[in-house]
Amino acid sequence: MLDAVTITVSVAALLLAAWCGFAAFRDQPTKDWHFIGMAVVTVLALVQLVIALVKLSRGEKPDQGTLIFVSYLVGAACTIPAAAFMSLTERTRWGSAIVAAGGVILAVLEVRLFDIWGGGGSV
Repeated sequence: MLDAVTITVSVAALLLAAWCGFAAFRDQPTKDWHFIGMAVVTVLALVQLVIALVKLSRGEKPDQGTLIFVSYLVGAACTIPAAAFMSLTERTRWGSAIVAAGGVILAVLEVRLFDIWGGGGSV
């Protein structure tokens, strides 16, 4: 796939996780600026989705199967919006913890996407 986009999404997700994790540590719920950060990470994930779909439409194929790749790709694009929705329903420090967990989950999904596409090499 595109390594730069994958790394960018992963780093942004981990930064969001650290930021919201710090807010949870300080006993703060998610605030408006956290939602701006979530929007930025979501846009990056959507850019990755579009780039990957374009590559698939041009005939490039992931090493471990197209169906599993697209499944992970859609899951990655939905992770932060789902965490944002859950943090809206939980207006305590745990809302921030949910978003922090979502950022970590997105970073792990990015590593898996990289491996499925064939970036991890064969073991």
